[in-house]
Amino acid sequence: MTIGIDIGGTRIKGVLIDAATGNVLHRVVCPTNDSEDGRWKSAVLDTFRQLKAAAGGPVTGVGLSAPGIPNPANDAILCMPGRLPGLEHFVWADYFGAPVRVLNDAHAALMAEARYGAARDIRNALMLTLGTGVGGGLLVNGQLYQGYFQMAGHLGHITTDADSDYLGISNMPGNIEDAIGNSTVARRSYDRYKTTHELVDAYRQNEPLATLVWLTSIRRLAVTIAGLANAFSPEVVVLGGGIVQADDALFGPLKAFLDVFEWRPAGKFTTLRKAHFEDWAGAIGAAGAVGGEG
Repeated sequence: MTIGIDIGGTRIKGVLIDAATGNVLHRVVCPTNDSEDGRWKSAVLDTFRQLKAAAGGPVTGVGLSAPGIPNPANDAILCMPGRLPGLEHFVWADYFGAPVRVLNDAHAALMAEARYGAARDIRNALMLTLGTGVGGGLLVNGQLYQGYFQMAGHLGHITTDADSDYLGISNMPGNIEDAIGNSTVARRSYDRYKTTHELVDAYRQNEPLATLVWLTSIRRLAVTIAGLANAFSPEVVVLGGGIVQADDALFGPLKAFLDVFEWRPAGKFTTLRKAHFEDWAGAIGAAGAVGGEG
C-alpha cells in the first residue's frame, strides 16, 4: 500500500492505494485553507495520519503532488512563488517521518494515467491538463521525463501567438494556457462568458461569438498537439482537466483540425485519449510513483 496526497489550491485530496493495481482503498478530502499563516501544512499532516491509520498495516511510502517545480531529489518543491506560503524547500519526509516523493501536480496526473489509466502499457506519451490553466507531462521510454531543473513538461507555456501582448507566468507570449485555459475565458470573449462551461453551452447553441472563440481555442490546441507530436512522436496524447468534460464539443473539432495540421507520414497518426482519472489523478499518480523514477 502507498499513500498519495495532492495539494490543490482549494482542496487537499489523499488516497491509500494498492500500488500494484491502482485500486483506491481509502480517500480523504479537506479544504486547503491557503493563507499566510501556513495552516494548510497541518491539514496535509492530518490527511497523512488518517490514511496511515486506515492502512492498518505497513505503508511503502508517500507520494505528494503539488504545484511548482520539485528539487533534484524530489523531496521538496523548489520553486512555487505566490501560493501556499512555506511550500518552497519544505522537506516532507521530516514532517511525516516517512519516505516521501514529491512531484509536480501535472506530472503526478500523467503518472496516474501511465500506471493505471489511459496511457497504461504505453512507452511514449504526453499529457495536457486543460483546466484553469494548462499543465502537462512527458513519458519517454516508460519514464517520467523531468529534464534539467525539473522543468520539463510545462507544455501549457508553448507559444501559439508570438505577436500577442499578453505574457504568461513563464514570460511566453500568447501561450496555449492563454488560448484555452478557463482563467482567460472572459478576456477572450469580451466579457460575454465567464467560464468554459458557459462558452461551450453557447457554442452548442451555435451562438456566433462563442463559436468563434471556442473554435479559435481548439485550433490553437490542435497546432500545439501537432507540434508536440513532431517533437516527441508520442504514441498517445492524453487530455485531462475540467475542460475535457466538453466531450464531443472538444474532441470533434480537435480531431478535425488535427486532420489538417498533423504530419502523418506513412499513415502514422497520434492517438488522442480522454484521461481516465479526474479530480483524483494527482493523488493517485503521486501514490503510484512512490519508490521509482517511472
